[in-house]
Amino acid sequence: MHTIAVVEDDPSMLQGLNRLLSAHGFRVQTFASAEAFLDDIAKCEADCLLLDVHLGGISGIELQRRLTSSGTNLPVIFMTAIDSEAIRREALDAGGVGFLKKPFLAKLLIDAINGIA
Repeated sequence: MHTIAVVEDDPSMLQGLNRLLSAHGFRVQTFASAEAFLDDIAKCEADCLLLDVHLGGISGIELQRRLTSSGTNLPVIFMTAIDSEAIRREALDAGGVGFLKKPFLAKLLIDAINGIA
């Protein structure tokens, strides 16, 4: 069973993703901010990180850059409600392996995770 870490600052979206992923047989670790994720990274056993681009505080893209520079090779799927080609390119250039525009179909998320986890 794969573990998915989700970093999302919208409580209802975080809860919805937790339920969706759990219903599809994944273990889920949720974090309300990049800072919370970094505080608990030692306890994180994720196979994949589902990461919101726009977070209060450290952005998702900045978090990905920090993880990469520290040698963490966790596959990252970015998600955002504010989509633009520039943001998409920046996220993928930062090392993201996937990019989803909110709202997205559950199947797109599950397929993206199954493709990497």
